[in-house]
Amino acid sequence: MAEIVIKGVAKRFGSFQALRAIDLTVADREFMVLLGPSGCGKTTLLRIIAGLETPTAGEVWIGGRRVDRLPPRERGIAMVFQNYAVFPHLTVYENIAFGLRMKRLPRETIDERVRRTASLMHIEQLLTRYSGQLSGGQRQRVAVARALAMEPDVILMDEPLSNLDALLRLEMRAELKGVLEASRTTTIYVTHDQVEAMSLADRIAVMNEGEIVQVSTPVEVYRDPAARFVGSFIGNPPMNFITATRLADGEWDVAGLRLPGPAAGERLEFAVRPEDVDVAPGGLRAVVRVVEPLGPHTLMTAEVGGRPFRAVLGTDVAVAPGDELSLVPKADRVRWFDPETGAAVR
Repeated sequence: MAEIVIKGVAKRFGSFQALRAIDLTVADREFMVLLGPSGCGKTTLLRIIAGLETPTAGEVWIGGRRVDRLPPRERGIAMVFQNYAVFPHLTVYENIAFGLRMKRLPRETIDERVRRTASLMHIEQLLTRYSGQLSGGQRQRVAVARALAMEPDVILMDEPLSNLDALLRLEMRAELKGVLEASRTTTIYVTHDQVEAMSLADRIAVMNEGEIVQVSTPVEVYRDPAARFVGSFIGNPPMNFITATRLADGEWDVAGLRLPGPAAGERLEFAVRPEDVDVAPGGLRAVVRVVEPLGPHTLMTAEVGGRPFRAVLGTDVAVAPGDELSLVPKADRVRWFDPETGAAVR
């Protein structure tokens, strides 16, 4: 069992509070992604789990053992870094075998693990090469193979695909997911790339300003954001937000459109994703500003109530700058947020 339990972990660097009382449980064999913008604390949290940083407060437990007072080598973890950290003076074989030799495992065991993990990562033909002879994608495969060869309880990954070009990143993402599902190793993966998070994760922990804002499945995080920040950060393009005012009869005025809504408050933020609106009568009055054909669909930026509003339209809908449209939000896809706290109301 390699369940990870984070209890009240905080980290301060001088006067800067990097993490604020983080509580998080990662189930055995789960793939958890820490997702958030640069500077939100996700890498700091990963480094605390790894033992590369010491928490100011709180506890870290792995497999039922408290490990925040143990050195990294005693935590049963392996880590894959953003810059690969492949030793240039060693061959691919020697790189993968490095940690195993440090553990003084038998030569036959080392050879079996090196060749098995190299095969998993499709680099068995590269075992005699040095890192200078490898592409970025190949070096990343070596780094992952080296981690898997250790047969750790936990693998920690810090933006391992960020240095790759878009096409190679797509290929590596699919390959990585398959390999880690096969190895059934508990994994924590740090990224600011929401596409990586959505495609890889069993669950996503969305972080902002040193706190975890929401922990849920990729579908739930996307469809039912628990906070305005989540809706504005996840999605490309992100959610549209419009200030709504409560009317005397209990309905809400959303840029001139009357809609039913929560029975609380006088002002809320109405939110809907760009793909969750239809062009139909009786909706939000929108003036088209920009049209971007994107192949399978068209991204339109319009003005609604004096604010930008994006909508994803089918290629069968012909629009041009200056056109006026009526956009009807799908009632079951609308979210409402408290403008003061940013928390979801419904």
